[in-house]
Amino acid sequence: MTTSSTEPAADAATPHCPICNDLGFVRLDVPMDDPRFGRLQVCVCRQEAVEEAAHQRLYRLSNLAAFETCQFDTFRIEGRGSLGDAQVESLRQALSLAEAYARSLDGWLVLMGGYGCGKTHLAAAIAHAVVRRGIPTLFLTVPDLLDWLRYAYQDPETSFEVRFEEIRNIQLLVLDDLGTQNATPWAQEKLFQVIDYRSIHRLPTVVTSNQELAELDGRIASRIQNPDLSTVIYIQAPDYRAPIAPPDSSPGLSALKLLVDRTFGNFSLREREKLPEDQQVSLEKAFRAAQLYAERPSGWLVLMGGYGCGKTHLAAAIGNYRTGMGEEPLFVVVPDLLDHLRSTFSPTSRTTYDRVFDEVRTTPLLVLDDLGTQSATPWAREKLYQIFNYRYNARLPLVITTAASLEEIDPRIRSRMLDSRLCTIHAILAPSYRPAPAAPRKPRPTRSRD
Repeated sequence: MTTSSTEPAADAATPHCPICNDLGFVRLDVPMDDPRFGRLQVCVCRQEAVEEAAHQRLYRLSNLAAFETCQFDTFRIEGRGSLGDAQVESLRQALSLAEAYARSLDGWLVLMGGYGCGKTHLAAAIAHAVVRRGIPTLFLTVPDLLDWLRYAYQDPETSFEVRFEEIRNIQLLVLDDLGTQNATPWAQEKLFQVIDYRSIHRLPTVVTSNQELAELDGRIASRIQNPDLSTVIYIQAPDYRAPIAPPDSSPGLSALKLLVDRTFGNFSLREREKLPEDQQVSLEKAFRAAQLYAERPSGWLVLMGGYGCGKTHLAAAIGNYRTGMGEEPLFVVVPDLLDHLRSTFSPTSRTTYDRVFDEVRTTPLLVLDDLGTQSATPWAREKLYQIFNYRYNARLPLVITTAASLEEIDPRIRSRMLDSRLCTIHAILAPSYRPAPAAPRKPRPTRSRD
């Protein structure tokens, strides 16, 4: 015997939410004298979407896009070469204090140490954790902060006063690389006004610097080291980007030595994953194009695609191949390049801005990794454009990787990338590569001893 349901079938007009009938808002059933009477409130069916939209707004405000991978769970104490006990302990203490500060936002946290010791990573990790809690946050390198303020004089959409107040009053302000800015009287005064205001009002602030306190403006240093406000920690670890460098050598620009294992021979074309045909074809075309380019670098090669798709591996493989041919290609991650350029403004810098900039512009083969992840300040955009424009006019070989779309790239740089006489673009459509876990070993059969 069979039975049939008498309930009406659901259709497109049937509300999914019985509370608000898909309107997204409800009025609370409260007495007329209740202050909430008559007010609209977000329905529970939309609460998650509203919270996610709020998080995305805060994330865009925070200026953290360039530091997406800088989280607490990606901060590594191990794997930095042969660290001494004191160096390991300073890293552990810095991580512990940063995590505690992200929870409490009590006073100021000041992270000090040499270039590449991990202080920027921890500062960005704090900002990420705070943004996830829905707290308005702004992450700025000090040179970028000053660029923001200078640009406000020309910005038709906002005034200098509005932007200045936004920076002074933001709930959490992270100032990265204090001391690397060009110390003009105007810059020093504006920076002091921000720091002094936040000190007086005890607004949560994180500061990183590779300068000694004695080398900073005395007014700023006195507020940073105020024991009633600030917790100051010195990270003693060396530059993690060059863990095998001898102690007396200066860190170089190229990061290729950290990617010596990225070759064409161990690049996976991912046949076992059974990717959709368009993804598989795009990966194979990019692989062949990179191989051909490595044989005879000429013009520009652009590798586009999402994070983890293999574009950095291919770019490094080109660099390693040319190294094997006796050349010295320059492989630079774009945010790191901008950090190197900013650091030359420091009074203790071992090199000059002109020397670093000229090395990048004129090197025989330049590989720029992660174009588009840098903080897009006017200063950063101008420096990158100058590098691209020089190499465009000189027809110097250039390899570019980017996770950004062409529309997101500076129009002046994009116009040169779109010149098909010089530049070839390959879009890798494959998703992020994650190696499959190794299959468990089957137990060996036991032999009878009869």
